[in-house]
Amino acid sequence: MIFDTHAHYDDKAFDEDRDELLQSMKENGIGMIVNIGADMGSSARTVELTKQYPFIYGAVGVHPSDTADLTEEDMEKLRIWSRQEKILAIGEIGLDYHYPEPDKETQKKWFIRQLALAREEGLPVVIHSREAAEDTLKIMQEYGRDLGGVIHCFSYGKELAMEYVKLGYYIGVGGVLTFKNARKLVEAVEVVPLDRLVLETDCPYLAPEPHRGTRNSSLNLTYVVQKLAQLKDIPEEEIIRKTRENAMRMYRMK
Repeated sequence: MIFDTHAHYDDKAFDEDRDELLQSMKENGIGMIVNIGADMGSSARTVELTKQYPFIYGAVGVHPSDTADLTEEDMEKLRIWSRQEKILAIGEIGLDYHYPEPDKETQKKWFIRQLALAREEGLPVVIHSREAAEDTLKIMQEYGRDLGGVIHCFSYGKELAMEYVKLGYYIGVGGVLTFKNARKLVEAVEVVPLDRLVLETDCPYLAPEPHRGTRNSSLNLTYVVQKLAQLKDIPEEEIIRKTRENAMRMYRMK
């Protein structure tokens, strides 16, 4: 059964058919899903989803693009949520310099603060990094060493991928791997050992070919499995088994 390590099923894109879609996962080979918080609201909704579905686990945290109005009271809420039985990580957190707001210093402040929260609670982290390679690595080397977790939706080169592997992190691979312009990611996946790769969707975003541009879901991970099997020259069943084992080890599941 496939393990989707990063999804957003609380997103409004699933409002019309969320339960029907989630109920179809098992029969379509999807065994476990981790729903990821992106702000305070989605983190709260993630906690609720973990209570409603036995195969859904969660992470709570605030995406860099939503850090402008964060407070220490919010950090305490995240701490309380992080102690729920099925919450496995702090995330997604990190840096995103694609847009000018929030400013870089605000993003860095709350990135470091949430890394500290993860360390205090003994949890791995889910890292988002977009157009911020140098600053993300610098902060991870100083504050994230030995925390464990995943560099989600990895978008940099193979050298940086191996730097994170050396730090003990996993590389999250999703639909982008199937895109025609994914040369850098393909090169990274070729050099990263299979025991450091995990599958993810980031749904409803980043649907793989041939469904690029449509609403994504865990059901599309079969296309990522196919591409990964081709690149690693390993049977698809082995990709599914190994990435599931990796995900369970990464999230410290028994």
